[in-house]
Amino acid sequence: VQLQASGGGLVQAGGSLRLSCAASARTFSKYAMGWFRQAPGKEREFVATISWSGGTRYYADSVKGRFTISRDNAKNTVYLQMNNLKPEDTAVYYCAAREFTTAQAMAEYAYWGQGTQVTVSS
Repeated sequence: VQLQASGGGLVQAGGSLRLSCAASARTFSKYAMGWFRQAPGKEREFVATISWSGGTRYYADSVKGRFTISRDNAKNTVYLQMNNLKPEDTAVYYCAAREFTTAQAMAEYAYWGQGTQVTVSS
């Protein structure tokens, strides 16, 4: 599975961005998808995950109520809508895939995209 993340950029605090992650898998619908992020000098951390059907979603406490993960299996794409962005959201955002069930641990994901930079100015 190859993953290509896009949609990052520079935005002011309080603004919004939508990240996309396009997957090459023929059977994209069998993969649970996740978003992670890594800020400068920090470890990569979990942001959100969505099940293969879209029926189950989990979020990190730090983004709950501001970020929404969704997917379109017909387009082989997962999205991360980010609203009310804060400077502490500044990071490289990565999408990842694993078969079937959701997970919050990085080690559970077999496939990773290249990352897209999100910078939030104060």
